[in-house]
Amino acid sequence: MAEPLDDATMARAVELAAYGLGTTSPNPVVGCVILDASGAPAGEGFHARRGGPHAEVVALRAAGVRARGGTAYVTLEPCDHTGSTGPCTEALLAAGIARVVYAVADPNPVAAGGADRLRGHGVEVEQGLLAEEAERVNAAWLTSVRLGRTHVTWKFAATLDGRSAAADGTSKWITSPEAREDVHRLRARADAIIAGIGTILADDPLLTARPPETGARREPPLRVVVDTGARTPATARVLDGSAPTLLAIAATTETTLDAGLLRLPYRPDGLDLHALLRELRGRGVVSAILEGGPTLAGAFLREGLIDRVVGYVAPALLGSGRAALGQAGVSTITGIHSLVYEEVSLIGPDLRLIARPAPKEK
Repeated sequence: MAEPLDDATMARAVELAAYGLGTTSPNPVVGCVILDASGAPAGEGFHARRGGPHAEVVALRAAGVRARGGTAYVTLEPCDHTGSTGPCTEALLAAGIARVVYAVADPNPVAAGGADRLRGHGVEVEQGLLAEEAERVNAAWLTSVRLGRTHVTWKFAATLDGRSAAADGTSKWITSPEAREDVHRLRARADAIIAGIGTILADDPLLTARPPETGARREPPLRVVVDTGARTPATARVLDGSAPTLLAIAATTETTLDAGLLRLPYRPDGLDLHALLRELRGRGVVSAILEGGPTLAGAFLREGLIDRVVGYVAPALLGSGRAALGQAGVSTITGIHSLVYEEVSLIGPDLRLIARPAPKEK
């Protein structure tokens, strides 16, 4: 049974894991804390970059000889395979760790099995401590492994009455500089930024993370334009070369655009978005920010492809104009897309709301 010390130590491991967001993809974020045999803190670490040492190895190095007979708290089941680094199970065993407490089982069949390996060598192993918190911080990677597609966060900015633009189409700026700066931090942690052709034609956005976060990110987020008919102008800023860009077009569309193209099946209601996210995952895109207009956001929501919502709500009213969300497949109240708030906070004068789809009733 978990004790208060266990909870507090795993909470620290979850906090450490978050430091790796934006720099470890396509690998998970993981945090680890080592307590010595007496229960005193001995070392801690997190997975900081793709190809770098895993959290357990970093924490064990910090702990040194004090790790022997101690306990390791890890947010994800220690891996039992050799990739760009060796198995974490071997490192834990070599250090003489007596007990391992981990939050979430590794769903990747290639890396799973670490808990059984440790038990087989006499290590006491416990699973599930603060699992919900650990799942949340690693939600993008877990979605990508479990569902085989990219995890999607829909970001929107709106007035208090839900308008993303005025009646004449103007929308610059609804939210504050503080909110816009926060959006760039959000972008910098993602592998891709997705927008629709309507947004490209209306606003000509750069879709970049500015300024880039400090840290170990190796490249800027991929810019993805959902553009069924390849209508993106050759002069569009998303094609400026400052970041990689991919145009998702219908398989039958002909174009002379000099850009990366992803040809997808076309359905009566638009491109196959499930295929888009599978293809992106195959290219190493674990997490994406959806910044398209209301039509594209509604299409993703209809298909059940929005995993998180981050909304920036300005203390202002328009009374008319474009809604933040378009048709989402709801014709009656029983079809409502229910969410659960995870965070409500002020960003400058604006309200930031973070929510996830509510668990479906069984």
